[in-house]
Amino acid sequence: MSRIRIAPALALLVLIALSAPPASASTIEDYADYQPQSKCSPRAKPGTTYLGETVVKRFGGGFGPISRPCSSGGTSEHKEGRAFDWMLDATRKRDRKKAHAFMDWVFATDKQGNTDARARRMGIMYVIWNDHMYSAWNQFDPEPYLSSSCKSRKKCSTTLRHRDHLHISLTRAGGKGRTSWYDGRMPQG
Repeated sequence: MSRIRIAPALALLVLIALSAPPASASTIEDYADYQPQSKCSPRAKPGTTYLGETVVKRFGGGFGPISRPCSSGGTSEHKEGRAFDWMLDATRKRDRKKAHAFMDWVFATDKQGNTDARARRMGIMYVIWNDHMYSAWNQFDPEPYLSSSCKSRKKCSTTLRHRDHLHISLTRAGGKGRTSWYDGRMPQG
């Protein structure tokens, strides 16, 4: 019977490879920069759809629009299929609880000490809800929000104030489902 001899360096590499945690468990995306709409491709991207379905299944609420027509005004990640509107009502206590539970979930620190871990892994650029914006480039700290289409909150619609939905915008990689959170979750196609 012959024995296979493995060089010590190769054996060490095999041992390291077998004992290392999966890349998705050890690496995390940086806080996202703003990636505004640069073209119009409104078909829902797979990561956006998957994230929306996950949020509604986990927390309740309604699955709102992802896509917006190219002919609608302004710049929007909806026009690239990478923004999701989660239908909640800020005047209802149970919907506010759902929104806060979601934000606690995505902005939680993971076991490795990574702040805002799920949001970063999902490719979330920003969340807008109930007159506040939580942006990755500001480490998701809440800031007062007023749509550029509004002169004041008093004269601004419920929709533009994001009081009838919670808006989630994703990076291009997040929209495509190509960030560490999606690894092994989405069907390959």
